[in-house]
Amino acid sequence: MQKITTFLTFRDGAEDAVKLYTSVFKNSRIVETSRYGEGGPGKPGAVMTIAFELEGQQYVALNGGDSFSFSDGFSLSVSCEDQAEVDRFTETLTAGGGEVGPCGWVKDRWGVSWQINPRVLGEMLTDKDPEKAKRVMQAMLKMKKIDIAALKRAYAGEPAKV
Repeated sequence: MQKITTFLTFRDGAEDAVKLYTSVFKNSRIVETSRYGEGGPGKPGAVMTIAFELEGQQYVALNGGDSFSFSDGFSLSVSCEDQAEVDRFTETLTAGGGEVGPCGWVKDRWGVSWQINPRVLGEMLTDKDPEKAKRVMQAMLKMKKIDIAALKRAYAGEPAKV
């Protein structure tokens, strides 16, 4: 068991969110579901918590009620190998009412923020040549969903395609 577990508190919809998350990421599963009893505060029989794993990392989701919401100060970062993964995660996590934000950030329909980042982006942003890194940063800041080909063009010093 890992020592620290991320705990996501939803107003409601934790069960639907966890079903989506475990369907999107390989090596993921629901571990355990607990339900509210007669003592509340949730409706008896309704999902209280769901323990789950995404790519081997443990999480717990709680239906906590109306006093809870997510903020952009917390996000889950997803490392992607290629454009197909960037596209798939962006589309799947924003389906049903989510939104695509700047620089590869998305918000799912429950308000959880995700950073959909291709691995190569980090490599280019930390390049020893500050001009290459600067061009990549400037290109990324103009993007919503990350476009790896456009980042590579910026890295190489090629003009942006219109």
